[in-house]
Amino acid sequence: MDENNNMNYECEPMGEPSYTPHHQEQPEKPKKSGGHTAKIVALVAVVALLGSIGGSVLTTAIAGLRHEDTQAEEPVPTVQEEPAFERVVHELPDKLTTNNTGKTLTPSQVYDLTVNSVVGIKTETTTNVFGQEAVASAAGSGFILSEDGYIITNCHVISGADTIEVTLFNGDAFPAELVGSDSSYDIAVLKIEAKGLPAVSVGDSNTLKVGEEVIAIGNPLGELTFTMTNGIISALDREINTDGNPQNMLQTNAAINSGNSGGPLFDMDGNVIGVTTAKYSGSTSSGTTIEGLGFAIPINDALKVAYDLVEYGYVKGQAYLGITVRTLDSQTASYYGLPIGPRVESVNPGSCAEKAGIRAGDIIIRFDGVDVENNPALLSELKKAQAGDTVNITLFRAGAEVEVTVVLDEKPSQDELEAAVQQEQQQQQEEYYYQYPFGFGN
Repeated sequence: MDENNNMNYECEPMGEPSYTPHHQEQPEKPKKSGGHTAKIVALVAVVALLGSIGGSVLTTAIAGLRHEDTQAEEPVPTVQEEPAFERVVHELPDKLTTNNTGKTLTPSQVYDLTVNSVVGIKTETTTNVFGQEAVASAAGSGFILSEDGYIITNCHVISGADTIEVTLFNGDAFPAELVGSDSSYDIAVLKIEAKGLPAVSVGDSNTLKVGEEVIAIGNPLGELTFTMTNGIISALDREINTDGNPQNMLQTNAAINSGNSGGPLFDMDGNVIGVTTAKYSGSTSSGTTIEGLGFAIPINDALKVAYDLVEYGYVKGQAYLGITVRTLDSQTASYYGLPIGPRVESVNPGSCAEKAGIRAGDIIIRFDGVDVENNPALLSELKKAQAGDTVNITLFRAGAEVEVTVVLDEKPSQDELEAAVQQEQQQQQEEYYYQYPFGFGN
């Protein structure tokens, strides 16, 4: 993404969607319903949504996804508030169905086949402002992964929620439990207590080609429920930076708007091939309007995350350095005669970074031979690695370059990260009060 252009991502919170009960019987296959997106300010983008389902002709084995290595995580453990739900371990099916029609369905047939498997997601968050309780509502989308109520959506749709409600295409509403979420992949898994739901059929995002037609079904603006938009796969393997978090995504020109986040993107077999998550909006510095740039998380990536969240409560295999960093901007670097790059602010005790000799104050300039000029660039390279990999990191320290060899750790679970941060904050507070028992300066 060109930092000189004013392209941005927005996740816009929507009010409660108006659902129009409408049930369509499908020949031999489950169907989907659509939802809309939660709103998050900053670089995270508005997402379109899709629902997919279909008659199963082929069967796709998923068991291997549980133990496949997954991508790595950011070097800075950013703690985000988790919704107030207990994590409960469930089992997802070892196999998911796949449709195979030669991708010959019409948009109308894909819609009929899949719309019952898309869901609307409504969240509420209660805050206390100056002693006054305020309730904020937001909405998003998701899709049904299993007949017993597992649902995939975006992490940003449910982030910080106190309550989550899922509404089906036929108008039935259920309270939802958060099974797990990962902000670095922007994937969350929900569970509702229901049986016999119309689960989606799943395609293979690794076989997609630029130019293939795709369908999105969602609730733009949180009001225009179960709207279908169509387009093509515009590009593959786009590295999109959302809120400082680089992610590999599919690019599509299917219309994606507020109220669509977390829903599925379908191919013309009626298979889910992506989770619609973001779009570029606004204009460039030259005033050029940005249109038709939507993005979706490849379903193969999303499923790896979802299965790990269900089985372990976190994504296994993510590489982790155990440091916090802050980008040294060009102006500051120039003033002090330093290179541009992520500056190490702290090193976690016992981490692979500490074992390799990385110190606070070091500036990371290369990660395994690749130049890194900022935090997102470092995170991008870290995500390409796996826990247990051995990498060479080039540092700038005391006027000279220093190279260290690091055997990457596995990122801890979100609960472990939060506990570590809380312990550190408590320790800092205790040290402060020990130094200033009666207040600062007394």
